[in-house]
Amino acid sequence: MPLNDTVARVTQRIEERSAERREIYLDRMRRAADEGPRRAHLTCGNQAHAYAASGPDKDSLAGHRAPNLGIVTAYNDMLSAHQPFETFPDVIRKAAREAGGTAQVAGGVPAMCDGVTQGQVGMELSLFSRDVIALAAGVALSHNVFDAAAYLGVCDKIVPGLVIAAATFGYIPGVFMPAGPMTSGLPNDEKARVRQQFAAGEVGRDALMKAEMESYHGPGTCTFYGTANSNQMLMEFMGLHLPGASFVNPGTDMREALTKAGTARALEITALGNDYRPVCDILDAKAFVNGIVGLMATGGSTNLVIHLPAMARAAGIVLDLEDFDDLSSVTPLMAKVYPNGLADVNHFHAAGGLQYMIGQLLDAGLLHDDVRTVAGDGMTLYRQEPKLKDGRLTWEDAPTETQNDKILRPATDPFQATGGLRQLAGNLGRGMMKTSAVAPERRVIEAPVRIFTEQEDVKTAFKAGELNQDTVVVVRFQGPKSNGMPELHGLVPTLAVMQDRGHKVALLTDGRMSGASGKVPAAIHVSPEAADGGPLAKLRDGDIVRVDAETGTIDCLAPDFDAREPVKSDLSANGHGVGRELFAAFRANVGEAAHGAGVVV
Repeated sequence: MPLNDTVARVTQRIEERSAERREIYLDRMRRAADEGPRRAHLTCGNQAHAYAASGPDKDSLAGHRAPNLGIVTAYNDMLSAHQPFETFPDVIRKAAREAGGTAQVAGGVPAMCDGVTQGQVGMELSLFSRDVIALAAGVALSHNVFDAAAYLGVCDKIVPGLVIAAATFGYIPGVFMPAGPMTSGLPNDEKARVRQQFAAGEVGRDALMKAEMESYHGPGTCTFYGTANSNQMLMEFMGLHLPGASFVNPGTDMREALTKAGTARALEITALGNDYRPVCDILDAKAFVNGIVGLMATGGSTNLVIHLPAMARAAGIVLDLEDFDDLSSVTPLMAKVYPNGLADVNHFHAAGGLQYMIGQLLDAGLLHDDVRTVAGDGMTLYRQEPKLKDGRLTWEDAPTETQNDKILRPATDPFQATGGLRQLAGNLGRGMMKTSAVAPERRVIEAPVRIFTEQEDVKTAFKAGELNQDTVVVVRFQGPKSNGMPELHGLVPTLAVMQDRGHKVALLTDGRMSGASGKVPAAIHVSPEAADGGPLAKLRDGDIVRVDAETGTIDCLAPDFDAREPVKSDLSANGHGVGRELFAAFRANVGEAAHGAGVVV
């Protein structure tokens, strides 16, 4: 099947837009690679420090006879998705020895949980943690003793931060190794129903706590299709996972086998061997286009609209919101996974998962097949799924028919003809909306605005009966410069109750929503943000605003709107408490959300 015209045009546009930046990046990577194996340039004293505690691997390391794998881990045992990584280093070290190499934990990176900090002050550090992770991984790899890297991370900011670091150290190969989703617990739609009942005052906190604990119940990622699981999809579509690695549960034989295979593959693709595959060659414009197509086909997280441009910039690639919008217009929505449907990621995986989807998109001409990946050349390799036979890991062609068409449909008969994200632009700036979970009749809202600067104030107004009407709820001064751009996912139950009562409701904000944003139309990431004098700062209570996901517009209809002066807000309280003092330099130097809200890229 020939490549889709729009996919080809967008790819060419990205390549042309990025040409100068990409050339500089690749030149730096080539010069770094030409220096040869990193350890060869260290003094004997440098090396002695690096190998002193390496036990049985000491002679191999000192003799430079074998490739050395640096493990960058996001392990902590508070975050369910990363708790399984506790045992990965021992598995990787053993697998490396069996493959004729060595492995060392290069360093750890922080991994905060958005589920724990949701609606709390700590969430104001969440987006910035991505850049901290990139910095921490950079420190780990700066020891310059590694021929390849294994990146252990799963959740929301962790994978994007690790990708930024992997691109920065793009002259060495890197394999991403996930831990997998937790087993299915309380269905996500039932959890959401109890949350709405609590927001409406129909059940008490005991019922809410019971539902939450039954939903989030064990090791692994949360099972809804939010940012964490969107990250795992992305790593397969961009060729940084082994095929089929994303959605295998922790603690299984298959999970351990994939970790061992990822280790062996990382050692095979170093500059010391015959199949050198540095990250810089994998992360090109085609890889990022494939990732965006995967995001659209799965109805993935809106957070990736921020993270992908930041990741791309680290690899010398410049993405724009128009790229997401254009690719969404030709990518069919093939999956119904909560919040877009009732299934969770385990059900999606059982229905055929990413291997079925990749095969369908390749056949439809919507993916670049001519890409380099950690597994080999071509996305066709990712049609294959891993199998364990007599304890031996192999890959076989995945089924070409969906195993459940209520969850996963072919590209020729999708749930909807276009992808799950839409760019919005108008006199209120530029933003995005996740439309895949929003009913078509709710995608155009024209109503008076009610303006807030704190999400808790929305809940207070709702409880006081002040929002019993058609409303565009505006929550402004929530951008990265204002307060680090915390997710506003805690508003979803309140807004959903308003919607269920028959009102037309939309959210308009320069802040973020969760990857599980749900059924309420939300125009998010609006840039420039209010703290930069952006158009949201010109809005007044009662203004009529039109949020139109069909035409892709967000406009204030007040005749004097353009002539108004933007209001300012006292943001001094955002600068202290729960570590916010430490991030003043981040707030002062962060870029626009439309460009990735980056500090280090």
